Amino acid sequence: MTNKPKGVLYIGVTGGIDDRIERHKAGKGSKFTKKYNLDKVVYIEEFQYVNDAIAREKQLKRWHRQWKINLIEQDNPKWDDLRPS
Repeated sequence: MTNKPKGVLYIGVTGGIDDRIERHKAGKGSKFTKKYNLDKVVYIEEFQYVNDAIAREKQLKRWHRQWKINLIEQDNPKWDDLRPS
């Protein structure tokens, strides 16, 4: 999640993306997303197993900021909100 192109980035794991996004947008998600008004989903990866998702989250959190930006821009160069409808 982010608040604008190349803005603050938040990485998280959830078992229910629609509900999680709604909570973040309503200011009831994490303190971090509320503090920085993060309301746009700009990158999503899906996993069958939660352990794989958690491992990927930890990996991405260790990445340099520019690597994360490059990853987002590979599939979403305009930083469109990818919120599932």
